[in-house]
Amino acid sequence: MAAPGTQLKSKRPTCPSCSKPASLCICIRIQNPGLQNKVNITILQHSLERKHALNSARIARVGLQNVTLSTVSDVKFDAKFMIHLFDPGHDSGSGQDGEKSSDFYQVMDDKADEFDASHVTKGSKEPVITCSVGKYGIVTNISIGNVWMPHVQWKRRLSFDKILASKVAVDDLAKGFVVKKLQRRRVDGSEELEEVEEFEVAVPPGSVLLFPSKNALDVDGLKAMDFEAKNLIVLDGTWSKARRMYCENPWLRFLPHLKLDLDRLSLYSEVRQQPKAGYLSTIESIVYALEEIGDYPEGLDNLLGVFESMVGDQRRFRNERLSKLSSA
Repeated sequence: MAAPGTQLKSKRPTCPSCSKPASLCICIRIQNPGLQNKVNITILQHSLERKHALNSARIARVGLQNVTLSTVSDVKFDAKFMIHLFDPGHDSGSGQDGEKSSDFYQVMDDKADEFDASHVTKGSKEPVITCSVGKYGIVTNISIGNVWMPHVQWKRRLSFDKILASKVAVDDLAKGFVVKKLQRRRVDGSEELEEVEEFEVAVPPGSVLLFPSKNALDVDGLKAMDFEAKNLIVLDGTWSKARRMYCENPWLRFLPHLKLDLDRLSLYSEVRQQPKAGYLSTIESIVYALEEIGDYPEGLDNLLGVFESMVGDQRRFRNERLSKLSSA
């Protein structure tokens, strides 16, 4: 409580769209906000990245029209994942009330080339995969739905590798699914734990993960598989946080992985550590990936210019701090 006769210092006003301080708002720097990208962007953002001054996912959210974002936090105790199919060929394709999800089927039938993940809110009534995940991606207690039981050779112990070895399971997942994460957390700093829903993400047909794993393919590799990218999933965080998100979200292994064979340095390089060339910021990764895929709306390059101006702001602040320290 403030002492008598004093005034509380108000917080700096922030822009409601980009969440930056009003004096550093990036919205006015974006020449064409809401560009119509045909390939949907799904951003999985680490919880510690959201308020970072150099977080570039905010540029994608303002600059592109088809972007969805879900916050992901590290597993502290354990998390539970449930995967529901979206497949018109399955009896399991029904909502909570037992009726088929009409929004999903209408989108699939009428707009197959422009699948809108925002229309999908529920998958099959029963999950086809349920599992628990501990810190750093230790997977336990995997179970599968009855529809897959004859096709997955699980015997004594079921694993994700055995699910991936089943053509039926892989084909079903390729038709789209919804993944829900439940995370166990402490209640108000006590020893008691509660289970809360962290996210529910729709993964429509044509989804691909932008991540340089050892099995990742370049765009030509995807084309050779006759795979058309319609939804690009991007991990938003530091390089180490992105790797941990990948490990702690094993459902990402069900997706084809895309890598960008780029040798350029990130615009981040002066103000944020970059392990090596080709490790880019989120907005750089999105822009270059869309360019590689062939989804290149006019004005897309401007988003890189906006990011460069953000880096310039940070560089200026750093130089000002160093100048004050040297003159003190």
